[in-house]
Amino acid sequence: MNRAELISEIAELTGQPKTEVGTTLTGILHSITGSLSKGEKITLVGFGTFERRNRQARTGRNPRTLAPLRIPSSRVPAFRAGQELKDVVDGRSKLKSYQAPGTKSSAKKSATKASKAKKR
Repeated sequence: MNRAELISEIAELTGQPKTEVGTTLTGILHSITGSLSKGEKITLVGFGTFERRNRQARTGRNPRTLAPLRIPSSRVPAFRAGQELKDVVDGRSKLKSYQAPGTKSSAKKSATKASKAKKR
């Protein structure tokens, strides 16, 4: 799934226009990137944690000449999946259905209709 497909799917789930979803997604990614650049940790309960890790300097090899070369230290982004995400991906639990705020569930409607039909 690419960015455009993600925006389309979120817009379909929430009923919001794609432009609004695109703007929101850009804002979320900008906030996460800014926080990581400052060294802050971002935790989304159930989904996972984004953090910045430090890689130490090390010695590598040029694959063409096999000559050793120094790789400098760096800071890299890292993601650690939360337990709920791990369980859904592994198949141990099912992904909960999404219901946009302010909308009534069709399951509730059908259950109400079924109970009214039984009473008659």
